[in-house]
Amino acid sequence: MGLFILRRLIISVPTLLGISLVIYMVLALAPGDPLAQFAADPSVPVEVRENIRQALGLNDPWYIRYFKWLSALLRGDWGFSFASRVPVLDLIGQRLPQTLQVLGLAYLLSICLAIPIGVLSALRPYSLFDNIATTFAFIGFSLPTFFTGLVLILIFSVNLRWLPFIYDSTLTVNSWETFIRQIRQMIMPITVLALFQTGTLTRFVRASMLDNLPADYVRTARSKGLNERAVVLRHVLRNSLIPVVTLIALGVPTIFTGAIVTEQIFRINGIGELLIRSIQNSDTPVIMAITFIFAVLVVIANLLADVIYGLLDPRIRYS
Repeated sequence: MGLFILRRLIISVPTLLGISLVIYMVLALAPGDPLAQFAADPSVPVEVRENIRQALGLNDPWYIRYFKWLSALLRGDWGFSFASRVPVLDLIGQRLPQTLQVLGLAYLLSICLAIPIGVLSALRPYSLFDNIATTFAFIGFSLPTFFTGLVLILIFSVNLRWLPFIYDSTLTVNSWETFIRQIRQMIMPITVLALFQTGTLTRFVRASMLDNLPADYVRTARSKGLNERAVVLRHVLRNSLIPVVTLIALGVPTIFTGAIVTEQIFRINGIGELLIRSIQNSDTPVIMAITFIFAVLVVIANLLADVIYGLLDPRIRYS
């Protein structure tokens, strides 16, 4: 196992380098100027703008800028934001807590709901519970998040006035009142994200369970006298979670990189909103940092999924 993990980590290095090179090249070829705001300001002389471009290295060819960025990254320096004039890591650190508490809770809630719902649906196929769960699952992953978010805003914010539709990122929880306000403003974005993710995961869990229930090892376990609970939890569910683990693991990086559409709807100052703003401002250091972090998390998530495969199914061996 140790050699397998080491080999995968070594292979991931050129993969991440290739991803960063492609992303930087695309950003360099894309239209847009990070100093466009200075060009629109007549009070900034042309000489000043040129000196700023020279200081930021924007006049260098894109491949020279890429190697400068890569060498700085290897030293632990993620650079400065062109738009905010602050270190990129500080900027991400300010936004990350908002993204984690909303997306993290939504993802955890969707996993806790999807697995038992999918298992019960598979154990009682085409029953009333299965039909209701399947209907809600199809609705969940078929409706786009922006539509669901707008519907919730119209119902609970505009008409009923129960919940705020603008997320207050400056709210500090230091009392019971502020805690209630924090919960109220998190209800709708968490519901939007959890509805979509729960619908997707539920269908995967149900389909995987239905594939394993008629298997020979299940009949063998029942013939040995094991009760139905032990057969389902210790045998069927354990094997059924193998394909689901991949889906869950690949969804974990999205927790750290933000839900772009949902954060835009509810005005959450998270990583997704930061990424959109950085793309609009051609803020290359911030875009590279967020996309590279996402690539690293995807590689780590795939590695963890492979390790969990071996824990769920002892027949899987790594050579």
